[in-house]
Amino acid sequence: MSGAEKKNTRRSTVNRLSAENVTLAYDQRVIAEQLSVEIPDHSFTVVVGPNACGKSTLLRALSRMLKPAEGRVLLDGQAIHSLPAKKVARTLGLLPQSSIAPDGITVGDLVARGRYPHQSLLRQWSSEDERVVRESMARTGVADLAERYVDELSGGQRQRVWIAMALAQETPLLLLDEPTTYLDIQHQIDVLDLCADLHEEQGRTLVAVLHDLNHAARYATHLIALREGRVIAQGAPEDIVTAELVEEVFGLRCQVIDDPETGTPLVVPAARASRAKADVRKAETTKV
Repeated sequence: MSGAEKKNTRRSTVNRLSAENVTLAYDQRVIAEQLSVEIPDHSFTVVVGPNACGKSTLLRALSRMLKPAEGRVLLDGQAIHSLPAKKVARTLGLLPQSSIAPDGITVGDLVARGRYPHQSLLRQWSSEDERVVRESMARTGVADLAERYVDELSGGQRQRVWIAMALAQETPLLLLDEPTTYLDIQHQIDVLDLCADLHEEQGRTLVAVLHDLNHAARYATHLIALREGRVIAQGAPEDIVTAELVEEVFGLRCQVIDDPETGTPLVVPAARASRAKADVRKAETTKV
């Protein structure tokens, strides 16, 4: 094998998005130190962990919204902050945790903004843009809201509109920070099914922050468990989700059984009486 061939082989094994020894902070408040993660290409990666453990902060760093105080985020082998903003926007889409639409904008106009990275002086709005926007709204169930003003909508409707805009961006990498926020259980499943379709049918790499561990275990192909800014475990859900891990990460006693629908790990929290008995036994053991 020639030197060039070896170089190309090495490059092909490197994932498109990663963080290397990053320290993440807001002003002087450090959220994570020396944090490294690899996002497997063509995976549906889900980040889980307790509140304030650094999940959303990590996503902000991976999307270039937050510059690490130390270390670097790499996109296609280059420091993401060294790349032109429009190039990043054509490669990586983001649905942030809280999104605010401009006053007086309609659903159709907001979703159409997802096509901005594909526009230039030589390429204006096209029939292809129109098709992508229409399909993005249809897939998220907001096509009939196209003429409505975004600020008239319910929280759940607005969330689906923002997801439609992210889909319209048509990026190979899509980052979603708590995409099921404000949604009832039916629409939560609809959104996660849509994410699974994007991953399985279109080969997109998805990274999502989720609070529901059972949803994460059911849908993720790769799971990253964080606590206090550190990676406690990462890998396929069936390999890492155990009762011991759940207690270490969330401080929750539980059983982990097979999901009767999918065979993936299902976390069953211990009942209140069981937790109380365990606390008593622990206190007695400590006294002895």
